[in-house]
Amino acid sequence: MTTHQPKPDDRSDNVEKLQNMVQNTIENVEKAEDSVEFANDDTQIQQIKEKNERRRESIKAMKSEIKDEAQAKENGYH
Repeated sequence: MTTHQPKPDDRSDNVEKLQNMVQNTIENVEKAEDSVEFANDDTQIQQIKEKNERRRESIKAMKSEIKDEAQAKENGYH
């Protein structure tokens, strides 16, 4: 019977990954805002706005995590 060892926690590229995620999310917000002008009804517009608000909250959280990762790296935790 073979047991699998978990992969070591390699966080060396977390900041880069998070920065890419932030950029992609910002692009999604912009695309959604552009799509509002083509939306058919108020419900659709409201859904787009609500989704973008959730995206903006995600962006804030990711930026906070980037800051934490950078601070941890600065303190020698990586």
